[in-house]
Amino acid sequence: MKPTAPHAVRWLMSAAPFALTAALTATILVAAPATAAPQTPAACQDAPCPFTDATLPPETRAHDLIGRMTLDEKAQQLGHIAPAIPRLNVPEYNWWNEGLHGVARAGIATVFPQAIGMAASWDPDLMHTVGTTVSTEFRAKYAERVHANGGTDFYRGLTVWSPNINIFRDPRWGRGQETYGEDPFLTGRMGVAYITGLQGDDPAHPRVIATAKHFAVHSGPEEGRHQQDMKPSAHDLEDTYLPAFRAAVTEGQVQSVMCAYNALYDVPACASTELMQEHLRDDWGFKGYVVSDCGAAANIYRQDSLHYTKTAPEAVAIAFKAGMDLICGDYRNNMTTEPDNIVAAVKSGLLSQDVVDRALERLFEARYRLGLMDPISASPYASITPTDYNTPEHRATALKIAQESIVLLKNDNKLLPFNDAVKTIAVIGPNADSYDTLVGNYYGRPTAPVTVLDGLRARFPNAKIIYAEGTGLIGQAQPPVPDDALCLDAKCTKQGLKAEWFTTHEPSGTPASTHTVANATASWSAVDKDSSARFTGYIKAPQDGEYSFRYASENGYRIWIGDKLIVDEWGVGDAPSIASGKITLKAGTIYPIRVEAFQRDATGNQRLVWSTPANNGDDAVAAAKQADAVVFVGGLSARIEGEEMKVEAAGFAGGDRTSLDLPAPQQKLLERVSVTGKPVVLVLMNGSALGINWAKANVPAIVEAWYPGGDGGTAVAGALAGDFSPAGRLPVTFYQSADQLPAFTDYSMTGRTYRYFKDDVLYPFGYGLSYTTFDYSDAALSAPAIKAGDAVTAQVKITNGGGRDSDEVVQLYVKKPGDSANPVLAGFQRVHLKAGESRTVSLALDARALSQVDDKGNRHVLPGRYDISLGGGQPAYAKTVSLPLTITGQIEVAP
Repeated sequence: MKPTAPHAVRWLMSAAPFALTAALTATILVAAPATAAPQTPAACQDAPCPFTDATLPPETRAHDLIGRMTLDEKAQQLGHIAPAIPRLNVPEYNWWNEGLHGVARAGIATVFPQAIGMAASWDPDLMHTVGTTVSTEFRAKYAERVHANGGTDFYRGLTVWSPNINIFRDPRWGRGQETYGEDPFLTGRMGVAYITGLQGDDPAHPRVIATAKHFAVHSGPEEGRHQQDMKPSAHDLEDTYLPAFRAAVTEGQVQSVMCAYNALYDVPACASTELMQEHLRDDWGFKGYVVSDCGAAANIYRQDSLHYTKTAPEAVAIAFKAGMDLICGDYRNNMTTEPDNIVAAVKSGLLSQDVVDRALERLFEARYRLGLMDPISASPYASITPTDYNTPEHRATALKIAQESIVLLKNDNKLLPFNDAVKTIAVIGPNADSYDTLVGNYYGRPTAPVTVLDGLRARFPNAKIIYAEGTGLIGQAQPPVPDDALCLDAKCTKQGLKAEWFTTHEPSGTPASTHTVANATASWSAVDKDSSARFTGYIKAPQDGEYSFRYASENGYRIWIGDKLIVDEWGVGDAPSIASGKITLKAGTIYPIRVEAFQRDATGNQRLVWSTPANNGDDAVAAAKQADAVVFVGGLSARIEGEEMKVEAAGFAGGDRTSLDLPAPQQKLLERVSVTGKPVVLVLMNGSALGINWAKANVPAIVEAWYPGGDGGTAVAGALAGDFSPAGRLPVTFYQSADQLPAFTDYSMTGRTYRYFKDDVLYPFGYGLSYTTFDYSDAALSAPAIKAGDAVTAQVKITNGGGRDSDEVVQLYVKKPGDSANPVLAGFQRVHLKAGESRTVSLALDARALSQVDDKGNRHVLPGRYDISLGGGQPAYAKTVSLPLTITGQIEVAP
């Protein structure tokens, strides 16, 4: 049985649903979609109750329903796992659903590029289409698993905890990959586009509800994120940290906001009236609900966190009074919904039932608008079927934005696109055939993921493709342990391992099923079971030396060689691990081996991998010598940058980075390959900026591909072949070194991002090359002088002067009199031009775009001369045309 509320989060978050082999799958039953409608509650059979009347407004229905609940029932509805109330026919609902770049953690789905990659497209229109597509897949997943009473499972609901619109203020932050980059304006445009795509154009019946997170200032470090008290200046708060949230509310009409783990000015974000009342509701008119980040409510009182209050009842009371409406619990810090604490807060007078009811009304109004309280057949989205996900049309959209996200950083001697002389291609590097670097973090499962190696083989069928991994991300290459090295018996007369499957988190007791497998292989998928596996047998070392072992898993694992536990990564964080264990083995010796693993989320195949003394990169150098060109695919992975991670390697800490350099094993191999004299294309797959100084000086072509989604390999191969001209632009600055930056824990914007950084950069924000050239001319303003508060339009003629069709991103920057952030992005538009084609682009500037923030955090339009620059990048780094604008008078702009 499922435990009741205080333990429900711990139970669900430790769940490890999977389908392992055909034999095991047959023992696990998955409920089919239910179509039965809720029955009329007993209390409403004699006279209709308003809450059952679908013709009434959500506000009326929610108010009536809440008035019929007991205090205990109310308290249990304030956690992300809201249990059913059978007497009122209220279905259970799990508010926790992830949709950062596609439906996540719900099995098969279309996987779009990671958010930072989509930001590199600089294409809000396509981003809106992505949001619409993702919302359709959420509706499909909901329809696929909705219960008979309308209830939902984990990750199968319609309240989506995305987008992450925090500012990527420092490239060392591991979760920066989830954002739209370092600029508040670009972040706002992409965030609004995704939100409006997700929610649709009918606020009364949203397709899903989006959640803008994490409000506010949250942007690393990951280590200590539950203890951080951030104190940016009033200027930086208004100028950098709040604008994207304001846009999400006032323009995107986002219906949910997530409060952050950290404190702001000594007050936990989830207890801050400044954030949730003054800014969110008073200044911006927000009408939706606020959910805590998972565990953030616990941070308010936990002694090892913010410890703002002494007790949990005090914490929930202050949070709900400040404007938080829903608690997400977190198994990692023992914080569940804690309905008993809510009841205790009310009974002790710390929290009024009126405040509880206010939160509940916001929550149930949202559930009514989504149609979660009515038969699915009554929904305007009833035509979305349980199979409307991962469709060819959806994958085509994912491929399109993957293509648009690719940034060409360098192309000496026009090495790219490859010409007919390239007959043999060596494909080298840790990310060349990597599933992990396609999907980033917070992802679904593509049915047919296309790695870069796959893409190149498909795109160049007549070329000879030689593949050699050469190196791992942060150590030696780790291929799967070959079948002939694993044995069932101590004399190695039979290959394989004994596999035992358990429906418990720990592999103990009587197994549900026992089989023989070749390589500790498991295929996990979404089933409502808590699951784990144990593999036992023997391993025979092929040579003397040091070996490393890892279980290529999506969650926790342990590995023993002999009686020695060499790696224990049972896992406490959200992200998969890359932790390895080392041991010295002797050639020909047979050692006992045991591998244990568990699984929480729906993901793909898993296996035992190793590095041997022979994995030294020589194979990659040999491959390069045979080739006409080398494609070196390196960078990072969500296995080494991400959310609260354990990474034991130089340059990494807790999911963040301490160095911007390409990891040392990759850098060493890249240099060895380059010495062969063969032309090298460096393809970077990463979620944050890299200080690739050596590569910029020595590698002829560099392509930034980010984490490009399920069909990312097709997009990369197409770019190298010239099927399209890359036109992505950097949404972040590529610095030369982390040494150029202030301390990571310093939240001042001085010396950060293109707006305040004054030193030399490797590649600037907004940068990107093309296979063609563009010319800008005939620039003009709708008026050369305006009064403060008036709007003005800038226009420019752009011509594709090269021989290839291509997109171009027209960027508008404004330099304001006396502003320390000069110049700043204030407009952009992605346009497609055929070879030789010209087009005039117009971009409007309103008072907010022309305003600047003073030291007290007030926003004004000031008199003076403004310089408007239009071109393919920042005026200091690209050919631009400039226009002077004079503003007379002065006005204050509303916060």
